[in-house]
Amino acid sequence: MSDLGIGTLEASNQTASPRRWRGCLAVLVALAVIVAIAAFGYVKGVAALKTWLADPADYPGPGHSSVVVQVHSGDTSADIGGTLLHAHVVKSVAAFTEAAKKDDRSLGIQAGYYRMRLQMSATGALQRMLDPSSLVSDQVTVPEGMRAKEILASVAAHSRFTSKQMDAAFADTSALHLPSYAKGDPEGYLFPATYPLTPGTTPAGLLKAMTATFTDEADSLRLPAGAAALGISPTDVVIVASLVQAEASRPEDMPKVARVIYNRLQIAMPLQFDSALHYAVESRGVVQTSDSLRNLDTPYNTYLRQGLPPTAIDSPGRLALEAALHPAKGSWRYFVTVNLRTGETRFATTYAEHLHNVGLYETYCQTSDAC
Repeated sequence: MSDLGIGTLEASNQTASPRRWRGCLAVLVALAVIVAIAAFGYVKGVAALKTWLADPADYPGPGHSSVVVQVHSGDTSADIGGTLLHAHVVKSVAAFTEAAKKDDRSLGIQAGYYRMRLQMSATGALQRMLDPSSLVSDQVTVPEGMRAKEILASVAAHSRFTSKQMDAAFADTSALHLPSYAKGDPEGYLFPATYPLTPGTTPAGLLKAMTATFTDEADSLRLPAGAAALGISPTDVVIVASLVQAEASRPEDMPKVARVIYNRLQIAMPLQFDSALHYAVESRGVVQTSDSLRNLDTPYNTYLRQGLPPTAIDSPGRLALEAALHPAKGSWRYFVTVNLRTGETRFATTYAEHLHNVGLYETYCQTSDAC
């Protein structure tokens, strides 16, 4: 019995030893793998850190070809870098922002369109944007009070577009996205402002930008709501604003001129505005109209017809629109500019007062060559 027991114990010890060895080997292999992975990760991490700390990707040369990019108002150097990267001007945003940090003039980059080159170095791109000659200066300006036909002619005279192209774009009113109350007529809705002419600008796109600017201004002034408060249509507000723009000599007189218009409309008194007649015959530069013109049979003859003319007579600016929406308080029914150089204007409630003011104007004209 004792021999059998000893033999069994020895056999058991002999078979257990290889198993423990294999277990230890597995642990050692696992540890080796973990160490290898850690070492590999360390090497890769160091490499990544070195790459991160290295100079950002950048093009080496001055670039080639030409491309136009736009900088918006309020853009940061990172925003500009993103625009340049998207246009394939610079190789990375980081390269441009690093260049911008080294040059305080980068804080003065203006909003606008810039002629750049493809695949430029970040420093080269920055220097080009700081060069005023890179700023695309092609633009057209629409002054307050300019008529639609005059706007089209002015654009054709100061741009690459022809009169035929501008007329065709103007005729396609459905493409201009006019407000509904314009009733398909762009007169009065080509908002006075300065518009850039980029390489991608088209005649239709330019006119659409003008009507879009009008819509933005009208929205900010809450024009439809303001018209409703006055008890008139938004269309009439624009027509009144165009008359104010044409008749008022000074900005401070605009709300008073608007009040004169509303006061006359309220009592069914003809407006008797020469500016509407001048619009009808496409004339400019004459303060008053002749008796023959005042007898002209036209919807724009506000001497013979009561109420507003059928359309706006020019493109009113923001101040004229504000005046039409918020006229001054007063009982005036008449006004006359008594000094054509300073724009001094006298307002009157009674016709007798008005005749006195007209006398001041006539006296002024006796000594002034402005009449």
